[in-house]
Amino acid sequence: QVQLVESGGGLVQAGGSLRLSCAASGRTFGTYTMGWVRQAPGKEREFVASISTSGVVTRYADSVKGRFTISRDNAKNTVFLQMNSLKPEDTAVYYCAGDPNRGSFLSHKYNYWGQGTQVTVSS
Repeated sequence: QVQLVESGGGLVQAGGSLRLSCAASGRTFGTYTMGWVRQAPGKEREFVASISTSGVVTRYADSVKGRFTISRDNAKNTVFLQMNSLKPEDTAVYYCAGDPNRGSFLSHKYNYWGQGTQVTVSS
């Protein structure tokens, strides 16, 4: 079991960048598939990106492909989301999520969630 804590959110102008971090507790982080999911006001949660246990394989939503990069450092129990060329439509609460089930990489179904961090992009 892991506990996840996000950081790095904030207010940024359109075209700017932010880097989100998600620190995980526990000694089994390296066995967890990890992902980022976001939720804008009045909208359902939306898959953003996922990363395999080794960090070699990644997957992105079409809306962020080419602008966002997910990565992880298993030695530091941390997963990152580098967000470039931000747009106002990227405004949302961003959640870090993880699961020991490798199927989560494709299903985007996770059992462990952080508390979320707010990202606001002004036009």
